[in-house]
Amino acid sequence: MAMDLITTNTSSNAASSDFTSSIDSTYKLYIFKFYDVNPATDGTHFQFQANASGQTGYNETMTTTLFSAYQDESGTDPSLWYNTDDDQAQGTAYQIICRQIGNGSDESGAGELFLFNPASTTYVKHFYSRANNTRSDDYCWGDFCAGYINTTSAIDDIQFKMASGNMDGTIKMYGVG
Repeated sequence: MAMDLITTNTSSNAASSDFTSSIDSTYKLYIFKFYDVNPATDGTHFQFQANASGQTGYNETMTTTLFSAYQDESGTDPSLWYNTDDDQAQGTAYQIICRQIGNGSDESGAGELFLFNPASTTYVKHFYSRANNTRSDDYCWGDFCAGYINTTSAIDDIQFKMASGNMDGTIKMYGVG
């Protein structure tokens, strides 16, 4: 299967990174890869939401789950972490995919979001993400999120943003077919 780069968004002190074109029936799988995402606000979450075709507001209903693995720099505190507050059960909030990123020059987040068959008008839209970041408390976190966007309408817009404040970073959208 070929992975085709469709577009690249490079943000500098931006409120969000929006993908509002080229999400269509051309590909059954879209992959968003994010690099060196750094928030203006220390310790905030990187998150995403979607719009169904013809809709606005980035408020599609989702069912999701998120868990994390972490380790401090000294190697003395490895653990798995799960908090039900980060899940959505038919919620319309932005979904966290990278938790509590630090805003220092040596802190950022990176990862990928896989969105399956967004142009389908028959099925809900499944997704999963994997991300890693360095937090302001000198911990390295690996975040794992999965779920579905509960609409049978086509999804044609995706927005990434921080839970608080602006951000820097690069996000690339690929189609796999």
